[in-house]
Parts: sequence; C-alpha cells; structure tokens
Amino acid sequence: MDTDKFLELMGSARVFDLTQPLSIHTPPWPSYMPMGLQYFKRVAGAHMGQGASGQIVTTSNHVGTHMDGEIHFHPSGRPIGKVPLNEWYGPGVIVDISKDVGDYDLYDPEMITSKVEVQRGDILIINTGYHRYAWDQKGSDEIRYFVKHPGPGPDFHKWALKMKLKWIGVDCGSADHPMNTIIRQWHPARFVEAEQKLFKRYGKKWDEMFPQDEYYQVMHIKLFPKRLVHAENLGGEIDRLKNTRAWIGAFPLRGIELESSMCRILAMLPPKS
Repeated sequence: MDTDKFLELMGSARVFDLTQPLSIHTPPWPSYMPMGLQYFKRVAGAHMGQGASGQIVTTSNHVGTHMDGEIHFHPSGRPIGKVPLNEWYGPGVIVDISKDVGDYDLYDPEMITSKVEVQRGDILIINTGYHRYAWDQKGSDEIRYFVKHPGPGPDFHKWALKMKLKWIGVDCGSADHPMNTIIRQWHPARFVEAEQKLFKRYGKKWDEMFPQDEYYQVMHIKLFPKRLVHAENLGGEIDRLKNTRAWIGAFPLRGIELESSMCRILAMLPPKS
C-alpha cells in the first residue's frame, strides 16, 4: 500500500476512545493520592501583552485510566518510558462478559474465548460491565467499582502467559480480584460476602481456591516480571465494541522513571464499507 492509500485508509478509520474521563473528582485506587489541579497563572495576569494560563498537576499514577508498569511491583523491571512503543499497540480483542459476571464473580479463559477468538500475542481488553459504576456514570458506586468488581479465576494468569498476551485492560478498579488484594483486609464485611458467594457456587472457602501465598495480587506479582502488564479503569466507548477484533493502542507518558502512567487507550476499526 502506498502512502496516499494508507493516509486515505487511516483518515476514514473508525476510532473509539476507551479512556475514562479525568478530573479532580476521579477516585484513585484506594489509599493512593488523588489528582490535584491548580492555576499558577492566568491570561489576565500578564504584565505586558497577551498572557497565558498555566496549571500545576499533582497526582499519583493510579488515577483514572492508567497503565501499570513493570516496576510498580517488580523493581528490576522496565519503567514505563523504557518500554518500546510497539509494545503498547497492535491487534487485539475487546471482550464483553458484562452479562456473565456480577459482584465478586470470577471469569476464566473459557468465558473469554467463548465470545471471540483470542490469538497469541493479542492485546486483551475485558469489559466486565463495571465501568457503569465509575465516577463519571449516573450509576456511580465507588464501593462496587473498587471493592466488588469481578476478577480472574485461579487459572487465568497462567492462560494469559501461555497466550503471550501483549497487555491486558480491564474496565474496573483492578486486574486482580479485589479479595486478592489489600482490599480484603480493609473491607472485612465485604470479604465475608464474597466468600459466601464463592462457597455457594464452588463449595470452597476463599483461601482454599486462592491460597494467599500464591494468589495475592497474582496479576501483578506473577505477571509483571514476565513483562505482561495491564491497564485499569478503562471506560469511554467500550460498550460500542462488543466481542470485536481491533487495532488497539495505549499511549502512556514516556517517563523514564515512571512505575505506571495515566494514559489514553484507543481502538480502531476499518471504515464501514
């Protein structure tokens, strides 16, 4: 394909924004610093000629849509800015399992592959439906979004490694199940609810199915050393791409020391014929 044809194709491509809006009201992951924003100068403050507005932003890296980097949990890994650009984009799938999961539920590889073919090396975006509880939605519910969202079952991380996924994205507070994080200790009453639901369905207590020495933050601790990272808090137009193959790209800051980075995530499809 020559340059003119390529530009014509890209000019008519359909682009979908999978990014959650960012605001001082966007809640960070629990216990992290929220974003702060202030003006340090305004247009009217100029002494001579036309002035300009300027702002200062203070934030942790885990506010809104963000990419967790390797050194977030693996100190000898690569910071965000040292990951080659081509690792952030490529072919992938957006899988909608929102009708199959609810509070505290588990998802497994079969649930994903029954919806759409996942190929080795894909980027995998999982629509759990829990973006509907994000801060920017009419049904906003911070507890359900961060504390009750579904998470991966016991074999999911092994399957992700076997498939050599490029990276994973989720539309909820964490790629780990919240009860396999510190949230379990912060919300003991919610843990009781989650364990009761698990036992009713699988006949096992939480630590029987998820021994904590193996499954605590497994999607972070076990995968980041293997260079399989993930993005959290996706949203935007994710519901417009149900069980779809697409060209997907994440665009974090090229910060040489960054352990993680807020980012924009896009999916592209060819023009409608």
